[in-house]
Amino acid sequence: MTALLALPIAVPLAGAALSLAARRRLALQRVIGLVATSCTLVSTVALLAVVETDGPRATQLGGLPAPAGITLVADLFSSLMLVVSSAMLLAVLVYAIGQRGTDSRSWVFHPVYLLLAAGISGAFLAGDLFNLFVTFEVMLTASYVLVTLGGTRDQVRAGMTYVVISLFASVLFLVSVGFVYAAAGSVNLADLAGRLDQLPDGLVGALGLLLFVVFGIKAAIFPLFFWLPDAYPTAPTPVTAIFAGLLTKVGVYAIIRTQTLLFLPDGGGASTLVLAFAGLTMVVGVLGAIAQNDIKRILSFHIVSQIGYMILGLGLLTVAGIAGAVFYIVHHIVVKTALFLAGGLVEHSTGSGSLARVGGLARRSPMIALLFLVPALSLAGLPPLSGFVAKLSLAEAGFAADHYLIVAVSLLVGLLTLFSMSKIWGGVFWGEVEPVVPDGAATKLRSPRLMTASTAALVALSLFVAVAARPIYDLCERAAEGLLDPTSYVAEVLR
Repeated sequence: MTALLALPIAVPLAGAALSLAARRRLALQRVIGLVATSCTLVSTVALLAVVETDGPRATQLGGLPAPAGITLVADLFSSLMLVVSSAMLLAVLVYAIGQRGTDSRSWVFHPVYLLLAAGISGAFLAGDLFNLFVTFEVMLTASYVLVTLGGTRDQVRAGMTYVVISLFASVLFLVSVGFVYAAAGSVNLADLAGRLDQLPDGLVGALGLLLFVVFGIKAAIFPLFFWLPDAYPTAPTPVTAIFAGLLTKVGVYAIIRTQTLLFLPDGGGASTLVLAFAGLTMVVGVLGAIAQNDIKRILSFHIVSQIGYMILGLGLLTVAGIAGAVFYIVHHIVVKTALFLAGGLVEHSTGSGSLARVGGLARRSPMIALLFLVPALSLAGLPPLSGFVAKLSLAEAGFAADHYLIVAVSLLVGLLTLFSMSKIWGGVFWGEVEPVVPDGAATKLRSPRLMTASTAALVALSLFVAVAARPIYDLCERAAEGLLDPTSYVAEVLR
């Protein structure tokens, strides 16, 4: 079990080291990257199968028992996140290889990409706050390099904002870990679940709010989202896609993990505050998207908006609400990554992502139009796609908990999301053909096969999530039960 828990971290780390050694041989780097991400995906599927059958699994690294040692722990929630994130990392890597120039701009792309993969896996498996901080830093350090890959003025300017905000959040995170240790004498999550009950309610509430702010910056919730819409669109498409699909969701994962395990078992005022943040995040994000006229910027604001739905599920603090939030995360990771890859196909084929400069693409490239349309409608929540199932599950949970106002807000935001998606469709795929392609003679546009294939694979995966919604939701429901009743999680770590 120790090996199975460590593989999602160890395999990409080993791949990064080998890729670094092969820095003068791009073809070999590509093979190493594909093998490492494929093996990581296989190991995470195996881990999910074990956890689904046997319950949470934990191991202590370094020969020290919990809570003193380094704990790796997987339950259904973290295992689901590992499987979905590994699949995205593999698909986006294939896309990057197919998009000429992305992975050949610098020999550092493949090692840093694999380092990012290791950091993401480590964040999902970390069993204590300090190692969660360490894995966040591994992930963010890699992201600093990737977001400025290419070194254009816009990338450096937006990248500096991203780096400064991330460094501020990291310092705040480290300070928070220090406060928690000073107050409770431990940073192990399972151990803290018992120790925090011994502390005054005001102190526990302050620590919970501090960690909520830390992870809220990383998740880009209102009002801490301002860095995201500028930083993401300037990066290369594969980098933007993996950031959009995964990085903010790691922050959401950390919020749900810490708040349910440590701070929110009784609901009350804290739950109401979370719902308020959720509603504001949804509304501000979708209004920002409507105001934009570039595909990547529209989709970037929608990242913010959709984070609100996930936080909504946490705020309801019921099994149904958190199950809906977990299902929404799974759906959104796949759909948002697919949308950014489809947007990259538009830019690659036409030379622009501006709505004013592209038109009639549905007639010239119906495949790209289809690959964009399916995840766009899913993001808006149209039946029978996965987004409809995700939003319906949250709406039902909200009605069951008598939170009618936040449900109404979520439904309104869904309509506004559909409007903004129709704005992209009308500007890019409909209307008159704009001669933005060099030589302007082509009536049909082609994109490299690997780019199209990886995008199509993610669109197909989003359809699979819709078709298999019942069993996937059942897994999410069991994950939610484990989050709200962490007895087996705590017992496995501290045994």
